[in-house]
Amino acid sequence: MNRFLNVGIGTDAFPPTTDGVCAVALNYAKQINGGLGRATVITPKNRNQLDYKYDFEIFRYKSWRFPSNEGYTIGWPFDERLHQAIVDMNFDILHSHCPLATSYYFRRVNEIKRIPTVLTYHTKYEYDFEKRLPTQPVKDFAYHFLCNNINAADEVWVTSKGTVESLRKVGYEGDYIVMPNGCDLPITNVPQDDVAMIKRKHNIPDDVPVFIYCGRMIWYKNIRIILDACAKLKNDGKQFRLIMLGFGADFMAIKHYAKKLGLNDYIVWTGKLLDKNEILGYYGISDLLLFPSVFDTNGLVVREAAACATPSLLVRGSCAAEGIDDCETGFLCMESAHSVAATIEKIIANPDLMKRVGKRAQSDIYISWEDSVSRAFDRYHTVIDNFNSKNN
Repeated sequence: MNRFLNVGIGTDAFPPTTDGVCAVALNYAKQINGGLGRATVITPKNRNQLDYKYDFEIFRYKSWRFPSNEGYTIGWPFDERLHQAIVDMNFDILHSHCPLATSYYFRRVNEIKRIPTVLTYHTKYEYDFEKRLPTQPVKDFAYHFLCNNINAADEVWVTSKGTVESLRKVGYEGDYIVMPNGCDLPITNVPQDDVAMIKRKHNIPDDVPVFIYCGRMIWYKNIRIILDACAKLKNDGKQFRLIMLGFGADFMAIKHYAKKLGLNDYIVWTGKLLDKNEILGYYGISDLLLFPSVFDTNGLVVREAAACATPSLLVRGSCAAEGIDDCETGFLCMESAHSVAATIEKIIANPDLMKRVGKRAQSDIYISWEDSVSRAFDRYHTVIDNFNSKNN
C-alpha cells in the first residue's frame, strides 16, 4: 500500500481560467486529496479567482495580467520569500504541469532545498513560440528557458508518445515516462428524453446527423478544416448540424468565417460551458466528434466523447489519435478538409457502424481520472525512491 504523500501541484493556469492543463491540475488535486494523500495547487494569482469553492489548499503567487480574452496571467516567481514558502510546506514531491513560470519557481525552490520534482509536458510550445515571438533572438531565449526548466526536473512525463517529438524540437534529449490523462466526465448513456429536449432547444431535426467540436476556439486546432469540410458537405446537399462548444481567442473570427461559408443555419454555438451535465448532454446528442487537431498532445475531449459512446474523427498519426483503431474505436482521416468531408460521408452512410464504434470507444479507450491519478501517484513513490538513492 502506498504511503501518504504531501504533493505540490504546480500549474501556470487554474480556474477560473479554463483549458486542458487547468483541468488536469484540478483533477490531480481532487483525486490526491480524495484519499491518496495531500495536494496543494501552486499557481499565479488571478483577479477572478474563486478559490473558496475548492476543499483543498491553493497557494497563489504574484502575477501580471496577460492581455487576452481567456483570463490568463503570467506568474512572477522571483521573490525569495515565495521560494521559502514552498520549502516550509514540507512537500514530499513537486509536480509541475507547465515548463514555464511555475517550473522556474520550482527550480528556485530547489536551490534552497532539493525536493523530488516531476514535470508533465502537455503543450507543443513551438507552435506559440514560432507564431507569437517577434524575433529569432527572442525565440532562442524562450527555447533555452523552456529547455532548462524541463532538464531541471527529476523525471519528465508526457501524455502520449507523439508528444516526444515536441520535446525534442525544444531541445530536451533526456528520458521520459508516458502518463496518460484521465477524463472529466463519467461514463453516461444520456437519456432519450434529454436528447429530445436539447434538440428541441436548438431546433435540430431528429433525422440529421449531429457533429460536435469541443475545445478552445483557436485556429491552430484545425477548426478551419472542420468548417471547410462542413461547407463541402453543405454544397453537396448533405443535411447535418455542427455543435461548436467552447470559447477562445479566435471565437469571433471563427464565427465570421463560418458565416462567410454560409453555415449559419447549420451551426449551434454554445459558448463556454462549465456544467458537466450540460456538456454530457451535448455529447449525448452528437453522432461524431470532429477533432482534426494535430496541436493537442492528448486530446481530453476524445475520452469525454467516448464517455457518452460518441466516436471521434481524428487525423491519422496525431497525438489525439494515439491508441485509436480506425473503424474500431474511432475514425481516422488525413489532415485536410477534403479528407474530413469524404470520411464523414462514409461514416454517416453507415449509422450502425458509427454506433458500434462509439460503444467500443466507451468500453476500450475511456480512462477515469481516478485510474489515471492512481497510476501517477504510484509513480511518485518511484521518483522519490530514485531521488533518495541518488542523494544518499
